[in-house]
Amino acid sequence: MKTATIRQVRNDLGTVLEWVAQGEEVTIVRRRTPVARILPPRPQTTAPVTMPDFARRARAIFGRKRTHLLQALLDEREERPW
Repeated sequence: MKTATIRQVRNDLGTVLEWVAQGEEVTIVRRRTPVARILPPRPQTTAPVTMPDFARRARAIFGRKRTHLLQALLDEREERPW
């Protein structure tokens, strides 16, 4: 963890931001008293996207009888397997 004074942040912000970009946590002090922290951003995690199974939901609602909408959906799904 690095420490920078308010004057150093004001006059040499580029250097302080380089520290943060390298993963350092920087504590900003005023008269030797910590007043702020600058942290690097958290790594973003993306959740996998799953397509809902509309055909299964339609069968659960309408049963096994084939409606025009359900048949069109099943035909579309057979053409493009996502």
